[in-house]
Amino acid sequence: MHSARSRAYQSINEIMTKTYFEIGRRIVEEEQKGKNRADYGKELLKNLSIELTKEFGKGFSVANLKNMRQFYLAFKNRQTASSEFKLSYSHYIFLSRIKNDDERDFYEIEAVKNSWSLRELRRQFDSALYERLALSKDKEKVKELAKKGQIVEQAKDIIKEPYVLEFLGLEEKSCYSESELEQKLIDKLEHFLLELGRGFTFVARQKRFTFEEEHFRVDLVFYNRLLKCFVLIDLKIGKLKHQDLGQMMMYVNYFDRFEKTEDENPTIGIILCKDKNETLVELTLPKDSTIYASKYQTILPNKEELKKLLDNKNGEK
Repeated sequence: MHSARSRAYQSINEIMTKTYFEIGRRIVEEEQKGKNRADYGKELLKNLSIELTKEFGKGFSVANLKNMRQFYLAFKNRQTASSEFKLSYSHYIFLSRIKNDDERDFYEIEAVKNSWSLRELRRQFDSALYERLALSKDKEKVKELAKKGQIVEQAKDIIKEPYVLEFLGLEEKSCYSESELEQKLIDKLEHFLLELGRGFTFVARQKRFTFEEEHFRVDLVFYNRLLKCFVLIDLKIGKLKHQDLGQMMMYVNYFDRFEKTEDENPTIGIILCKDKNETLVELTLPKDSTIYASKYQTILPNKEELKKLLDNKNGEK
């Protein structure tokens, strides 16, 4: 019953979305003669609103017609007019407000692949997911984001810089301990999994292992189904130290030797820290290391600053 209801809802949503796309097309192509805005502007939409409301009833206010026009203009370059709109109309209205075509395509692909609700889509956009992933990739890989979304094939594909933990509700300058941060992440595990990305499942908190009568604990242990490996996360509320990197190397080596099976890939270690020295990280870790140090922040990033960084990066030879 639930499955049938879901299919019926999907079918209705698809029809509605295609209908609104076609109305947007009519406004631009027929009424505005292909121009982005009609020469006689508001009067066109006002008259069209009256006409459609008389014929079909509610839902065709001037504001709604503007949304339909914007929807068509943002997605008119699809191969076909109806080209598989797999999200809700509300999703597409939000997406149509993203000016960068590559960024818009990326969020549409990810929303479909991960079944994001509109609220989740907004959160990922607000946290600048596209810019954070793009900053760690070369030009070709950035273009790939727009065509395929996030591809997870190797360890570095799952790393973000920074990780955004605004959902924890911690103030940027408040004083809290690593155990409090850990508890907050566990309390908001669903949100944290969303921030980590695709393929993650939770394994353990404070995972203990012992050798030579000495006990050690890994803050958080996850498993990534796409990479087929354990992912260890250690939390540091201050600036990263070289001892932290050495500790994570020991954790990763232990899991590789005693926890992972022969058909699984090498363990990944991620240290989430408040600040780090890139040179220290580079000099401490081997070149082929699967250990990464990433900063985290408890407020949403400044998207404009990240966009400028990305533009500068793409402008380099």
